[in-house]
Amino acid sequence: MKLVLKKKPKQGCTVIEGFPGIGLVGTIATEFLIRHLKAEKIGYMRGQGVPPMVALHDNKVVSPMGVYYAPKQNIVILHFISGSMGNEWHISDIIINFSKKYKAKEVVSLESIAVPGGFLANEKTYYFSNDKASSNKLKKLKIEELKEGIVMGVTGVLVASNEFPLTCLFGETHTKLPDSKAAADIIDVLNAYMDLNIDTKPLRKSAEEFEKKIKQMIASTAKMQKKGADEQLSYLG
Repeated sequence: MKLVLKKKPKQGCTVIEGFPGIGLVGTIATEFLIRHLKAEKIGYMRGQGVPPMVALHDNKVVSPMGVYYAPKQNIVILHFISGSMGNEWHISDIIINFSKKYKAKEVVSLESIAVPGGFLANEKTYYFSNDKASSNKLKKLKIEELKEGIVMGVTGVLVASNEFPLTCLFGETHTKLPDSKAAADIIDVLNAYMDLNIDTKPLRKSAEEFEKKIKQMIASTAKMQKKGADEQLSYLG
């Protein structure tokens, strides 16, 4: 697996990554950011472990693992509509190397955390940061720190590496289905944290539209992966 870039971002960029995870929170949130910041696609990941497919939306190609750039804010968005099962270390190395090469100011991971039981009216957003200044800013925003828990996947590897400033935002979700509300809650926090001046009023309605799109993309990815597995079994048989 490798990162292919058609255009290079500026040094000192902020990297925001979002993986599907529980409720597809990271994927929905980064999708909204891409649209709102009018980020352009500057690259993608390819190779073993990346589903051999693309999605078409509004006559544009959407890669299962795409790289987008908002030059005005100097933000790189890593947008994933495909899971990373079995490839967490490869993807983490790519993100770490990319962040070092372009001297990333900070990496921000948009994640979800499962809430047992049924629907909760006031789900929270938590944070973890290895950077004191970032931690202090989030505390001033009255965001609760995640002090106990297990962070898995690519974000877990990034937390363990501790090689650059890293901040993780965790949106509570009660469902394994796409949770646009939890994604919207994370965007609200990110908006205040990074001073993005995002108009969040239409966010939740937009998030519902993104949710439908993500459902279609995830279903197509799963279908492609199942077809590949079935073909492999048929060949081996």
